Amino acid sequence: MKDILTIGKNSKRAFENLKKINHKRINKTLDDYIKLILINKKRIIRENAKDLKSLKRKNVLDRLILNEKKIESIIKSIKEIKKFPSPIGKTLESWTAKNKLNIKKVTTPIGVIGVIYESRPNVTADVAALCLKSNNCSILRGGSEAFYSNKILSDLFRKSLNKNKIDQNCMQFIKNKNRKIVDFLLSKMSKYIDVIVPRGGKGLVSKVQKFSNVHVIGHLEGLCHIYLDKESNLNNAIKVILNAKMRRTSICGALETLLINEKVLKTKGIKVINSLIENDCEVIVDKKINKLFNHNLKLAKELDWQTEYLDAKISVKSVKDVKEAVKHVLKYGTMHTDCIISNNKKNTSFFLNNVNSAIAMHNVSTQFADGGEFGFGGEIGISTNKLPPRGPVGLNQLTSYKYIVKGRSVTRP
Repeated sequence: MKDILTIGKNSKRAFENLKKINHKRINKTLDDYIKLILINKKRIIRENAKDLKSLKRKNVLDRLILNEKKIESIIKSIKEIKKFPSPIGKTLESWTAKNKLNIKKVTTPIGVIGVIYESRPNVTADVAALCLKSNNCSILRGGSEAFYSNKILSDLFRKSLNKNKIDQNCMQFIKNKNRKIVDFLLSKMSKYIDVIVPRGGKGLVSKVQKFSNVHVIGHLEGLCHIYLDKESNLNNAIKVILNAKMRRTSICGALETLLINEKVLKTKGIKVINSLIENDCEVIVDKKINKLFNHNLKLAKELDWQTEYLDAKISVKSVKDVKEAVKHVLKYGTMHTDCIISNNKKNTSFFLNNVNSAIAMHNVSTQFADGGEFGFGGEIGISTNKLPPRGPVGLNQLTSYKYIVKGRSVTRP
């Protein structure tokens, strides 16, 4: 694993140099990266085709495929990131203490960010751009399923760094497919990596959280809920619920469990469930709901309330009121994204204030749980940690801070 240690050492050295690089040169590098992606678009698609040819898990196809539309989306994200002012050197707070010390809290880069991810080539471009823009270095370990796609996107980024006379080691992609490298990154690289960000399924994230010797930013699962209140607009509810579940079923912001107030089961509830079925979504329900459908639907088991399907499948449960809905979310939720559909201010306030989600929503599709949609330009991931950063981790969240203290030869009595 000497080559991985070398990558770590190179990242630390590159970080010291990157701290001195001005914002104008960083933006020029991002511009050049966009140009290289456009020039090499056909080549990127050919490399992606190699990954698609050997793909075994068909449920990740949506994340893995790179076509014209996906590449345009990558470029759009980089352009959005570029628009932002530098997040470094901002004064967050300043004050004069009683002892006449002038104190400022100022943003700084984190350092070296390690990202371990699966089947998501867009992450390569997003992370590289976000880290550079925030004067952080990145070490990327992508999944073997997206190896060729990740490699070309990282090679093009390093080429843009080199063109602008920035150390290429500011962004390093690990080309070795050996799975033991992940273990090594987690257990032996704390001297060189400041933060680890896992992007993938429960197995990967659980492993990272369990074995990492450095701080982890991430979420274990995206078991997202929507509670349909009795005071709600049916047409709007159907629109939001269908989008939350069916727009893209394999992302972490996809709806997995729908909670329906029992007082509207026979009216709004039946219509919402029928709309899901009509849109080819498998619906798994509790006994009370199944009775309304003459026991023709699949009956939910305890495991269903705990499952992130990442597929065209949803569990549906009837609840007495908003309090029971919140109780269910607290028991089975993963602190990712949970939503209430309601026109009742009191119920809405209770839900938003009492769920412990990183993102709590009102009359909004859970698929908006995304840094780009929050106006962050992009995201390195979503964190459900109680300590910050929490929620979508974008440019301004990829910073630490220091206190700068000034005085006039002040001594402490």
